[in-house]
Amino acid sequence: MGLSSDSHVPKYAQIADIFRQRIARGVWTQGFRLPANEELAAEFGVSRVTIRQAVELLARDGVIEAQQGRGTFVTGAVRQDRWLKVETTLSDLADMYRDTSPEIINISESRTNAPLLPGDGKPAEKYVFMRRLHSREKQPYCVISIYLDEKIFRRSPKRFRNETVIPILNDLRDPAIASARQTLAIGAADIEAARLLRVPLNSPVAEVRRIFTTADRTVIYLGEVTYRGDFVRIDMDLRP
Repeated sequence: MGLSSDSHVPKYAQIADIFRQRIARGVWTQGFRLPANEELAAEFGVSRVTIRQAVELLARDGVIEAQQGRGTFVTGAVRQDRWLKVETTLSDLADMYRDTSPEIINISESRTNAPLLPGDGKPAEKYVFMRRLHSREKQPYCVISIYLDEKIFRRSPKRFRNETVIPILNDLRDPAIASARQTLAIGAADIEAARLLRVPLNSPVAEVRRIFTTADRTVIYLGEVTYRGDFVRIDMDLRP
């Protein structure tokens, strides 16, 4: 993984993140002696001062330790924080959002058309677009673009602005959701996603696209979500 000169994240923090990933994946195991600072500086094209800053950052977390005269060693495991499960049913997805109660930052809101694809369904007359950031314990974990049927939005604009949308839609009876689909792809954080999610540019992300339609195939909800890749896990029942 290369470093981004355009990212808001300092280079030493980007390097520390790469070190964490190497430890989490078992490339650097407990007791492993890190290459010399000169070698790491050459690998990343930075100064030894930058490498020392990255090392100090992980040392404060108790992950590595610099031992006088011996070198720097991996002394602890990186905490796996993949708490965000990508659910595969609408009811489970609604329950997940109820249980996590994310902190919501509304970035923008406008009236627009939705960028629907062939096969998604029939467009509603107009959509309310909401761009928002979800956080947990002050740590952003996803940025989401929501296109919600304006007629439905106008029923409870305050709730839709301040709560997660999916649990509200799941409880609707008129109109009821007749079809709910989602696709997931692995991508890389662009400049905006990296800034909002506080990750280095081109960090792994999970990109989820959700479509909810009514019985007449009208699309009442389109959600385009970018999740931090280091928080996401997917459990699947592989039925024999």
